[in-house]
Amino acid sequence: MNKLTRRIFVLASALLLAGLVLVWGENFGRLQPIRLIPTLTGEAEFCLTCHSDLAEISPSHPVDTFGCVVCHGGERLALDADLAHSTMRGGNNPSDLSVVEQSCGGSDCHSGNPEDSQDHIQRVMTSVQATYAGAIASIRYTFGAQSDLSAHYGIFAVTDHTAVTATGISSLQAFNPAAETSLPVQAFADNCLTCHINAEPPAGDAFARLTGCAACHTPDVNNYPEGQIHRLTTAIPYSQCNTCHNRGNYDLRSMTFVERTDQPLDRMHDYYQPIGEFTQCEWTLDCVDCHTGHEAMGDGDIYANQADIQYTQCKTCHGTLDELPQTQTIVSEDDLALKLAFLNPVMELSVGDTILMTEKGEPLWNTRVLPDGTYELVGKATGQTFTFRPVMGTQCQQNPDEQESQYCHACHAVDH
Repeated sequence: MNKLTRRIFVLASALLLAGLVLVWGENFGRLQPIRLIPTLTGEAEFCLTCHSDLAEISPSHPVDTFGCVVCHGGERLALDADLAHSTMRGGNNPSDLSVVEQSCGGSDCHSGNPEDSQDHIQRVMTSVQATYAGAIASIRYTFGAQSDLSAHYGIFAVTDHTAVTATGISSLQAFNPAAETSLPVQAFADNCLTCHINAEPPAGDAFARLTGCAACHTPDVNNYPEGQIHRLTTAIPYSQCNTCHNRGNYDLRSMTFVERTDQPLDRMHDYYQPIGEFTQCEWTLDCVDCHTGHEAMGDGDIYANQADIQYTQCKTCHGTLDELPQTQTIVSEDDLALKLAFLNPVMELSVGDTILMTEKGEPLWNTRVLPDGTYELVGKATGQTFTFRPVMGTQCQQNPDEQESQYCHACHAVDH
């Protein structure tokens, strides 16, 4: 072998060795496949190979039990990201109402028995938050497109499949802006359909939220790095409700949304716009501390507007001059109140405890009747404890025939 050949051979060997080192280094740096076999499915999946850094989405959805694919879809055996994500449902949000039945349904999950409070999907799909039926009916009536305020249309067509509907509304047709002849109604469709829970929100941090169930149950999306939003919670702060309910008002002349321009300096003004009268508990508590799951998510019936389904009043917790609030004593480990308290563990409840309940029999599981006859409430989002007493036995001068919250405001509204 002459000198030139030897040099070429050495150079080629060095290049080959360098290439092998690079390949070895690349392979060494790759994550090793991580196999998970969720107990719910018994089928291997490899999503954690890339997503092991994601926090568990909630205590009620442990990854060892559910895995990823049963909710998100995707190709469970794929190690290539594009292939693995190619069949995911709802992009990164399987709770979007277009796919929620496939992702979260089933008799053992959120399409279960109403008596076990597992019919969440059916309730949400018929709720005013999803159908926007009240706003559609109001605008169509205002501008002469229908003769009364009855609900005929929703964002999508929906049918109440229960045997008896308490509202008399058995179904809604899909609202079709293209079929509307009124220009204001068309403008409403173009500019004002951003608040129902399956709509993409307007631009801006104040409106930032996801769609579907996650519109409420995944708060503070601005605080997550891109691609790292992975949380479901029942501890929903008022600020999450604000992303739809307290960001401004609609101008009926122009059919446009006028965003708030004030800069709230305290919780009260952040919670409510600076109009109207509100009692201290209304702005000290969070929305979920007063409004129940059936009010917010629906109860399975189709309602004509938001006001028709809201029933929580001051008297729900405080009672009236003549009656104490309704209560329920927990007598079984299977009591719904204990299950709900487990999902949002801000309060230790046990068999034998007496809690408040609504006029419709819903347990207010974050409350308790104390031995001295007063009551205790723990904030679902803040964990703050409040004690209060019933109206009965006090010097309240309210007319016994006027027990709605509006009359309580006459004396108990806080100056602001």
